[in-house]
Amino acid sequence: MQLPIAPMLMVGLLVGWAGAAAGQPRPAVVELYTSEGCSSCPPAEAYIGELAQRRDVLALTFHVDYWDNLGWPDRFALADAVRRQRGYAQALANSSVYTPQVVIDGRGDFVGSDRRAIGHALADARDGAPIALSVGDGSVTISLGQQGGVAASEVILVAFQRKAVSTIARGENAGRTLEEFNIVRSFRTLGRWDGEARLFRARIDSLPQGATDIAVLVQPVGFAPIIGAATLPLS
Repeated sequence: MQLPIAPMLMVGLLVGWAGAAAGQPRPAVVELYTSEGCSSCPPAEAYIGELAQRRDVLALTFHVDYWDNLGWPDRFALADAVRRQRGYAQALANSSVYTPQVVIDGRGDFVGSDRRAIGHALADARDGAPIALSVGDGSVTISLGQQGGVAASEVILVAFQRKAVSTIARGENAGRTLEEFNIVRSFRTLGRWDGEARLFRARIDSLPQGATDIAVLVQPVGFAPIIGAATLPLS
Protein backbone atom coordinates (compact mmCIF):
# COMPACT_ATOMS: atom_id res chain seq x y z
CA MET A 1 0.00 0.00 0.00
CA GLN A 2 1.35 3.46 -0.86
CA LEU A 3 0.66 7.12 -0.09
CA PRO A 4 2.37 10.35 -1.30
CA ILE A 5 5.02 11.97 0.91
CA ALA A 6 4.76 15.17 2.97
CA PRO A 7 7.00 17.19 5.36
CA MET A 8 8.22 15.74 8.69
CA LEU A 9 8.19 17.34 12.14
CA MET A 10 9.74 16.23 15.46
CA VAL A 11 9.44 17.74 18.94
CA GLY A 12 12.56 18.51 21.07
CA LEU A 13 13.23 18.51 24.80
CA LEU A 14 16.59 19.69 26.21
CA VAL A 15 18.47 18.16 29.17
CA GLY A 16 21.92 17.32 30.66
CA TRP A 17 25.65 16.55 30.55
CA ALA A 18 27.87 13.39 30.60
CA GLY A 19 31.36 11.84 30.81
CA ALA A 20 33.61 10.49 28.02
CA ALA A 21 33.88 7.05 26.40
CA ALA A 22 34.92 5.39 23.14
CA GLY A 23 32.80 3.96 20.32
CA GLN A 24 31.12 0.59 20.85
CA PRO A 25 29.38 -2.19 18.94
CA ARG A 26 25.70 -1.46 18.39
CA PRO A 27 22.63 -3.34 17.18
CA ALA A 28 21.21 -2.88 13.71
CA VAL A 29 18.11 -0.68 13.90
CA VAL A 30 15.14 -2.20 12.07
CA GLU A 31 12.08 0.07 11.84
CA LEU A 32 8.90 -1.56 10.56
CA TYR A 33 6.11 0.75 9.37
CA THR A 34 2.87 -1.19 9.62
CA SER A 35 -0.87 -1.05 10.33
CA GLU A 36 -3.45 -3.39 11.81
CA GLY A 37 -5.61 -2.35 8.85
CA CYS A 38 -3.13 -3.63 6.23
CA SER A 39 -3.62 -7.22 5.05
CA SER A 40 -0.02 -7.39 3.77
CA CYS A 41 1.47 -6.57 7.19
CA PRO A 42 1.03 -9.68 9.41
CA PRO A 43 3.93 -11.63 7.79
CA ALA A 44 6.21 -8.62 8.37
CA GLU A 45 5.01 -8.39 11.98
CA ALA A 46 5.84 -12.07 12.48
CA TYR A 47 9.34 -11.53 11.09
CA ILE A 48 9.86 -8.58 13.45
CA GLY A 49 8.93 -10.91 16.30
CA GLU A 50 11.80 -13.18 15.27
CA LEU A 51 14.26 -10.31 14.82
CA ALA A 52 13.33 -8.95 18.25
CA GLN A 53 14.93 -12.06 19.78
CA ARG A 54 18.34 -11.25 18.29
CA ARG A 55 20.87 -9.39 20.45
CA ASP A 56 22.42 -7.75 17.37
CA VAL A 57 19.10 -6.21 16.24
CA LEU A 58 16.97 -3.45 17.72
CA ALA A 59 13.57 -4.04 16.11
CA LEU A 60 10.94 -1.31 16.44
CA THR A 61 7.40 -1.36 15.04
CA PHE A 62 5.90 2.01 14.09
CA HIS A 63 2.13 1.84 13.52
CA VAL A 64 0.76 4.37 11.03
CA ASP A 65 -2.77 5.77 10.86
CA TYR A 66 -3.37 6.27 7.15
CA TRP A 67 -5.18 2.93 6.70
CA ASP A 68 -7.61 3.53 9.57
CA ASN A 69 -10.27 4.60 7.05
CA LEU A 70 -10.42 1.03 5.68
CA GLY A 71 -12.68 0.15 8.60
CA TRP A 72 -10.34 -0.59 11.50
CA PRO A 73 -8.67 2.15 13.62
CA ASP A 74 -5.25 0.87 14.72
CA ARG A 75 -5.03 1.39 18.50
CA PHE A 76 -1.24 1.79 18.31
CA ALA A 77 -1.18 4.26 15.39
CA LEU A 78 0.90 7.42 15.89
CA ALA A 79 0.77 10.55 13.76
CA ASP A 80 4.46 11.04 14.63
CA ALA A 81 5.20 7.63 13.07
CA VAL A 82 3.66 8.82 9.80
CA ARG A 83 5.79 11.98 9.91
CA ARG A 84 8.91 9.93 10.55
CA GLN A 85 8.12 7.59 7.67
CA ARG A 86 7.53 10.52 5.32
CA GLY A 87 10.84 12.02 6.42
CA TYR A 88 12.57 8.80 5.39
CA ALA A 89 10.74 8.85 2.06
CA GLN A 90 12.24 12.25 1.33
CA ALA A 91 15.72 11.34 2.59
CA LEU A 92 15.78 8.06 0.61
CA ALA A 93 14.32 9.71 -2.52
CA ASN A 94 11.22 7.50 -2.49
CA SER A 95 8.13 8.85 -4.22
CA SER A 96 5.73 7.37 -1.66
CA VAL A 97 5.38 5.63 1.68
CA TYR A 98 3.96 2.12 2.02
CA THR A 99 3.25 -0.71 4.42
CA PRO A 100 4.83 -2.97 5.37
CA GLN A 101 8.06 -0.99 5.00
CA VAL A 102 11.30 -1.77 6.83
CA VAL A 103 13.99 0.89 7.16
CA ILE A 104 17.38 -0.40 8.35
CA ASP A 105 19.70 2.05 10.13
CA GLY A 106 18.02 4.90 8.24
CA ARG A 107 20.14 3.81 5.29
CA GLY A 108 17.80 1.82 3.04
CA ASP A 109 14.29 0.42 2.88
CA PHE A 110 12.79 -2.96 2.07
CA VAL A 111 9.39 -4.60 1.81
CA GLY A 112 8.84 -5.74 5.39
CA SER A 113 8.19 -9.38 4.50
CA ASP A 114 11.31 -9.72 2.29
CA ARG A 115 13.29 -11.93 4.68
CA ARG A 116 16.10 -12.60 2.23
CA ALA A 117 16.91 -8.96 1.49
CA ILE A 118 16.52 -7.87 5.11
CA GLY A 119 18.62 -10.77 6.37
CA HIS A 120 21.38 -9.87 3.94
CA ALA A 121 21.30 -6.23 5.05
CA LEU A 122 21.68 -7.31 8.69
CA ALA A 123 24.71 -9.52 8.10
CA ASP A 124 27.48 -7.04 8.96
CA ALA A 125 28.56 -6.01 12.48
CA ARG A 126 28.12 -2.34 13.38
CA ASP A 127 29.97 0.17 15.56
CA GLY A 128 28.24 3.19 16.97
CA ALA A 129 28.20 6.14 19.32
CA PRO A 130 29.12 5.29 22.94
CA ILE A 131 25.81 5.06 24.83
CA ALA A 132 25.09 3.96 28.39
CA LEU A 133 21.49 3.65 29.65
CA SER A 134 20.18 3.33 33.19
CA VAL A 135 16.80 3.43 34.94
CA GLY A 136 16.44 4.59 38.54
CA ASP A 137 14.89 7.14 40.90
CA GLY A 138 11.97 7.55 38.54
CA SER A 139 14.13 8.59 35.58
CA VAL A 140 15.82 7.25 32.47
CA THR A 141 19.43 8.43 32.16
CA ILE A 142 21.27 8.41 28.83
CA SER A 143 25.02 9.00 28.84
CA LEU A 144 26.74 9.73 25.54
CA GLY A 145 30.52 9.61 25.58
CA GLN A 146 32.96 11.71 23.62
CA GLN A 147 33.56 10.81 19.96
CA GLY A 148 35.28 12.76 17.23
CA GLY A 149 34.02 13.60 13.77
CA VAL A 150 30.32 13.42 14.63
CA ALA A 151 27.72 15.38 12.67
CA ALA A 152 25.08 17.26 14.69
CA SER A 153 22.68 14.51 15.72
CA GLU A 154 19.32 14.09 17.43
CA VAL A 155 19.11 11.92 20.53
CA ILE A 156 15.73 10.18 20.24
CA LEU A 157 14.08 8.43 23.17
CA VAL A 158 11.69 5.63 22.14
CA ALA A 159 9.25 3.92 24.52
CA PHE A 160 7.96 0.58 23.27
CA GLN A 161 5.78 -2.33 24.31
CA ARG A 162 7.39 -5.73 23.92
CA LYS A 163 4.27 -7.64 22.80
CA ALA A 164 0.52 -7.30 22.27
CA VAL A 165 -2.29 -9.44 20.87
CA SER A 166 -5.06 -7.71 18.93
CA THR A 167 -8.33 -9.20 17.70
CA ILE A 168 -9.36 -7.38 14.52
CA ALA A 169 -13.10 -7.00 13.98
CA ARG A 170 -13.24 -4.99 10.75
CA GLY A 171 -11.20 -3.96 7.75
CA GLU A 172 -8.77 -6.00 5.65
CA ASN A 173 -7.73 -8.19 8.61
CA ALA A 174 -11.27 -8.77 9.93
CA GLY A 175 -11.53 -11.99 11.92
CA ARG A 176 -7.78 -12.30 12.50
CA THR A 177 -5.90 -12.26 15.79
CA LEU A 178 -2.57 -10.47 15.35
CA GLU A 179 0.58 -10.84 17.43
CA GLU A 180 2.55 -7.59 17.48
CA PHE A 181 6.07 -6.99 18.76
CA ASN A 182 8.19 -4.07 20.01
CA ILE A 183 5.37 -1.62 19.37
CA VAL A 184 6.49 2.00 19.57
CA ARG A 185 4.18 3.82 21.98
CA SER A 186 5.98 7.18 21.84
CA PHE A 187 9.19 8.78 20.71
CA ARG A 188 10.69 12.23 21.11
CA THR A 189 13.95 14.09 20.67
CA LEU A 190 15.77 14.82 23.93
CA GLY A 191 18.32 17.17 22.40
CA ARG A 192 21.36 17.39 20.14
CA TRP A 193 24.72 15.62 20.35
CA ASP A 194 27.80 16.77 18.46
CA GLY A 195 30.39 14.33 19.78
CA GLU A 196 30.98 15.94 23.17
CA ALA A 197 30.21 13.97 26.33
CA ARG A 198 26.62 14.68 27.40
CA LEU A 199 23.97 13.42 29.79
CA PHE A 200 20.23 13.33 29.04
CA ARG A 201 17.36 12.46 31.38
CA ALA A 202 13.63 11.83 31.06
CA ARG A 203 11.04 11.04 33.72
CA ILE A 204 9.60 7.53 33.55
CA ASP A 205 6.16 8.92 34.33
CA SER A 206 6.37 10.92 31.08
CA LEU A 207 6.29 7.64 29.13
CA PRO A 208 3.03 5.98 28.03
CA GLN A 209 1.39 3.36 30.22
CA GLY A 210 2.05 -0.05 28.73
CA ALA A 211 5.62 0.73 27.67
CA THR A 212 7.94 -2.06 28.83
CA ASP A 213 11.26 -0.95 27.34
CA ILE A 214 13.14 2.09 26.10
CA ALA A 215 15.48 2.57 23.17
CA VAL A 216 17.75 5.47 22.29
CA LEU A 217 18.61 6.31 18.69
CA VAL A 218 21.33 8.76 17.70
CA GLN A 219 20.64 10.05 14.21
CA PRO A 220 22.23 12.97 12.33
CA VAL A 221 19.79 15.75 11.53
CA GLY A 222 17.91 15.27 8.26
CA PHE A 223 17.29 11.51 8.48
CA ALA A 224 20.89 10.58 7.77
CA PRO A 225 21.93 7.00 8.68
CA ILE A 226 21.68 6.17 12.38
CA ILE A 227 25.03 6.25 14.20
CA GLY A 228 24.05 5.00 17.65
CA ALA A 229 21.46 2.73 19.28
CA ALA A 230 20.84 1.05 22.61
CA THR A 231 17.91 -0.45 24.50
CA LEU A 232 16.99 -1.30 28.10
CA PRO A 233 13.93 -2.76 29.89
CA LEU A 234 12.12 -0.34 32.20
CA SER A 235 11.95 -2.99 34.93
